[in-house]
Amino acid sequence: MSIAAAHWREARNLRLAQRLRAAAPQPPSQGLAREGVLRRAVGLTLEASGCSAPLGSRCRVETAGGRWVDAEVVGFSGDRTFLMPSSSLEGLLPNARVVPSRQRGEVAVGEALLGRVIDSDGVPLDGRGPIRAEHWVGLAGASINPLTREPITRSLDVGVRAINALLPIGRGQRVGLFAGSGVGKSTLLGMMTRYTAADVIVVGLIGERGREVRDFVESTLGEEGLRRAVVVAAPADRPPLARLHGALRATAIAEWYRDQGLHVLLLMDSLTRFAHAQREIGLSVGEPPTTRGYPPSVFAKLPALVERAGNGADGRGSITAFYTVLTEGDDQQEPIADAARAILDGHIVLTRRIADAGQYPAIDVEVSVSRVMQEITDAPWRERIRKLKRLMAAYNAQRDLIAIGAYQRGNDPVVDEALARWPAILQFLGQDVSEAADVASSREALARLLDDPRTTPETA
Repeated sequence: MSIAAAHWREARNLRLAQRLRAAAPQPPSQGLAREGVLRRAVGLTLEASGCSAPLGSRCRVETAGGRWVDAEVVGFSGDRTFLMPSSSLEGLLPNARVVPSRQRGEVAVGEALLGRVIDSDGVPLDGRGPIRAEHWVGLAGASINPLTREPITRSLDVGVRAINALLPIGRGQRVGLFAGSGVGKSTLLGMMTRYTAADVIVVGLIGERGREVRDFVESTLGEEGLRRAVVVAAPADRPPLARLHGALRATAIAEWYRDQGLHVLLLMDSLTRFAHAQREIGLSVGEPPTTRGYPPSVFAKLPALVERAGNGADGRGSITAFYTVLTEGDDQQEPIADAARAILDGHIVLTRRIADAGQYPAIDVEVSVSRVMQEITDAPWRERIRKLKRLMAAYNAQRDLIAIGAYQRGNDPVVDEALARWPAILQFLGQDVSEAADVASSREALARLLDDPRTTPETA
């Protein structure tokens, strides 16, 4: 065969391959997407017709001033597509263009994120210029086979004596901080941010006041803490979709660092605001409310978010996650609090009664639980934890009688011992914000507290 014939044959095969690719059916994310028009805008929901785009895809809606509003497809009914905006709706007009975007929800990740503060879309808020994306991951993350996850076998030092000694946390555990407003959960999160032994800290400030974002970055984290941290902020004035994406973005960033073999501390403040954002979205698209106004999608989104944290597969790093849960009116049976307790690996309860008494942190040890304590503690340690809880329960059962002087010593030996040790117990549970207490010193302090003969009923 001549050289000319060989070139002709190669060119013919190339043209044939191009025609075959052109004739092949395109994937749904591309073939079904077509431009539509805006028909209705009520409250938080936009309705478009003629716009065929899959659930979860992004669209852009044109405004009167030529600006574009980003939105996400959250539902459809017949020929109507429901969109939820992630920015202001100012300037929208009837019959505005709705243009689907082929770009799916993706998150820019990489070492360049360390020390930066970004919003729910990944836009820097710290005024330090753009962030160079080294890698991209999906916003929704990838599920891990539960049988391939590394078990929780190592304790994690969080720097708080009451937690390290009485509610030990394991590396890869997912814990809830349950408290009403103004009880000190954000301050406790700040302590753990500074003192926890982790390679990277990812903070998600979801639905919080804008003032608290700056306070957390400048006062709580500080310059030293920010160097190993990534902060994702979606304040309360952002649309519900932006708040939802803020939590998902923070989790996706933590997942990427975990997959690099690092130990990550994920702090989410708060899980309740995440649930509120999903409630607003669900009700806006017509989802029926079920439990105290929460639609079913809320209780499906919560475990989907929480299960993304934890240990990685085959020892590929870990995510130890703390989620704050707001208990409305200090009601521990509130729907979100009740659902969170069922899906988390433990819960730390902060009560207003203890906070009003001037004790910080206001941790109610009696009702707080670490579900991995059995795996990361030895028998003597567990026995001391049980003994201290028995003493505290006995004292609190007789609190009213003790306060008015009606309790007679000798009626109950457990109460007598609790009375003798009570000042030392309060001193042990209290801790200044600027003070750090590691696991070893916390455990030694617990042993001294319960083994000290000077605080027994006979010597008190």
